[in-house]
Amino acid sequence: MGTIETIISEKIATLQFFHPSSNSFPSTLLQKLTHEINSLSKNDNVSIIILKSQGTGAFCAGASFDELLSVSNYEEGSLFFCGFANVINAMRKCPKLIIGRVHGKAVGGGVGLAAACDYTFASMKSEIKLSEIAIGIGPFVIEPAVSRKIGKTAMSEMTLNPTTWKTSKWAHEKGLFSEIFESIDELDVRVEEYTKELSSYNEEALYEMKKVLWEGTDNWDTLLYERASISGKLVLSDFTKKALEKFKK
Repeated sequence: MGTIETIISEKIATLQFFHPSSNSFPSTLLQKLTHEINSLSKNDNVSIIILKSQGTGAFCAGASFDELLSVSNYEEGSLFFCGFANVINAMRKCPKLIIGRVHGKAVGGGVGLAAACDYTFASMKSEIKLSEIAIGIGPFVIEPAVSRKIGKTAMSEMTLNPTTWKTSKWAHEKGLFSEIFESIDELDVRVEEYTKELSSYNEEALYEMKKVLWEGTDNWDTLLYERASISGKLVLSDFTKKALEKFKK
């Protein structure tokens, strides 16, 4: 369940994901998103990618709780969290700049997606939270991407306060959001204006700049999957199963 849709216009690809459960991600949707990013990476008709989600509610609620509850062994758990590792690595390696359009709240993996974008626009409604510790796991896979943007200190402040929402202003001050706007209409006007201008620049220069921005992350090909295995083990605990049941109620 869930959809991935791409519209390409004047060298700009708008990549939109949707899931009826607050735009959360089951493994099938993570696979589709990874595939689409890899496909756009090779598309000569695209120079800029806008990543957004559908609707006016949450931007992304992170991992699918239904799927986490169904995990019955370490291999299944590790494989599920590898889905987020695959998406982040695809975004990191993509030669095109990825512009995030965050219209609403982001939790867990949703914060990771925003962090893996090269430049991120958000609305004032875009509060963020890393709730993983509260359900007995941790934001292990997305941590490198989030810490790269906001630093270890702010990362720990979020992680160790798993029930507390951080405001869009906080996220902007820490560097997760590049620009924030009072309304979604203002957000969309700016995203369109910005990406049109960016797409007019020398593509080779943009590509070389992207490589510079992501210097020092080559170890993520190993690191993120090692982190996925930690989450895959923890998700099997009784603590996590009980916490997930409680969150679902």
